[in-house]
Amino acid sequence: MDKAILLRNHGGPEVLGYESVEVGAPGEGELRVRQTAIGINFHDVYVRTGLYKTLNLPGIPGIEGVGVVTEVGPKVGGFSSGDRVAYVSPQYGAYASCRLLPAAQALRLPDDLDDYLAATILLKGLTAEMLVKRVHALKGGEAVLIHAAAGGVGRLLCQWASGLGALVIGTVGSQEKAEIARKSGCAHAILYRQENFAKRVKDITQNRGVDVVYDSVGRDTFEGSLEALATFGHLVNFGQSSGPVEPFQVSRLAAGSYSLTRPIVFHYLKDRTRLEEMAANLFKAISHGIITAKSGKPYKLAEAAQAHAELESRSAAGPIILLPE
Repeated sequence: MDKAILLRNHGGPEVLGYESVEVGAPGEGELRVRQTAIGINFHDVYVRTGLYKTLNLPGIPGIEGVGVVTEVGPKVGGFSSGDRVAYVSPQYGAYASCRLLPAAQALRLPDDLDDYLAATILLKGLTAEMLVKRVHALKGGEAVLIHAAAGGVGRLLCQWASGLGALVIGTVGSQEKAEIARKSGCAHAILYRQENFAKRVKDITQNRGVDVVYDSVGRDTFEGSLEALATFGHLVNFGQSSGPVEPFQVSRLAAGSYSLTRPIVFHYLKDRTRLEEMAANLFKAISHGIITAKSGKPYKLAEAAQAHAELESRSAAGPIILLPE
């Protein structure tokens, strides 16, 4: 029998139960994968608490992982037993020692990318690729504002945007995080609790504003993000860590011919060709040193509850991963 984390009821970290499961053989279009590392994201916390009711209970949470193919199902081409693969799956099921995975979601890993780092960076890196390459294709010389610049996605965005030649301005909550943002390519780190970030952005850009704002915070930063835009500026709201944005009049965008988008990375990953292009861009950025990251702090799969508690406490110094025993 294999092991997995079963979510039977919504609640605190204690509802994450470590149980035996039977995985079975892969069906048509599927791979059987023995997992070696599993990514943890705040998305998982929202699923556990019931804020996101997107996992049928009882169910196995988790949306990204890394492992080795142990069996290939019927009508699957391009994969063989022994292949190292990584994935992001909106169907969940990652918190397990072994799983069945649609082959259409599997990505073969480069030899120089180790399992732990891949589990740490895949979803965040694909999100960053979506933001700088597709939602708003950043160009050298553009000015960009990145909220939560010292966070998991924020750090990658700062590095990638800086590597593309953009002027990177970031908001952070402390001097310690400001230093992290600067080391990630942020030319100006604004402590948003101490100063008006929109006004500071206008000062930095000589009253012009920024070409794009990448905002994962939502409610608390939305108004300031609009104010910080240059004419024809693009506000990209890709998260809501402070809560959802309140309804507003679309006509307000006419103040500067602004544009507003609310992208979801899973929509971009549905198309296999696009998924492979995004992954290739990410793996190239890693191999060329455009973006860098450290492997997440490891917890055993059975310790998923402790890992969630640390993530929610905001005490974690960086990302966290789970390791099947």
